[in-house]
Amino acid sequence: MDMAGGGAAGGGAGGFDVMSWYMEIPVVSRLYFTSAFLTTAACAVDIISPFSLYFNANLIFVQGQVWRLVTTFLFFGLFSIDFLFHMYFLVRYCRLLEEGDFRGRTAHFVVFLLFGITMMTAVAPFVSVHFLGSALTFMMVYVWGRRNESTRMSFLGVFSFTAPYLPWVMLTFSILLGNPLTMDVIGIFVGHTYYFLEYVYPVLADIRGWKRRKLLEPPHLLCWLCGTNEEDFVAVVNE
Repeated sequence: MDMAGGGAAGGGAGGFDVMSWYMEIPVVSRLYFTSAFLTTAACAVDIISPFSLYFNANLIFVQGQVWRLVTTFLFFGLFSIDFLFHMYFLVRYCRLLEEGDFRGRTAHFVVFLLFGITMMTAVAPFVSVHFLGSALTFMMVYVWGRRNESTRMSFLGVFSFTAPYLPWVMLTFSILLGNPLTMDVIGIFVGHTYYFLEYVYPVLADIRGWKRRKLLEPPHLLCWLCGTNEEDFVAVVNE
């Protein structure tokens, strides 16, 4: 699939410079990618076991193994083609969102991720899933697609479509391959919920004169920690 944005850094005449590409990834996307990669590497060399990472409501809320709330979003399987595929989508769409719709709004991007993590954690006990990283990535794909409606894409060079259809194309491809659809559906559901609350609800609230028009604003402390301020946000909107 080919689209604009999120390009990697080149290494000049000497070839591709991995470190330059890595350092050009925005900070939140880079932190998530690094955490996921190191988690997989630690499992590959038997430093930690995947059995200590997966989501289990009883182990988390009864036995106090609260780290599983985080690690369930970091493990994408052992090193394989499937792992590389997941890393590609994670880095690409996390980066496209952070450099695009959330440019200059790091705190809002953190809220976006925390919203997805919270909703997926709430849904997980009812659908018997163990690792939720794929669903979070699918949520990123969905929101990016909805926010880039005019972007043209192609699937394996066979047919073209616009970005909002990307999650549905991926969902159809999963069906054709016989893969489980649970992660895809959770990602679409949570992504659509976020899209409504962040972009549709404020318009409705403005039309109907409701007092509270923004439901997902980051707290001032998070804005301070992320270096996000209202002046930067206004500047980005006015560009």
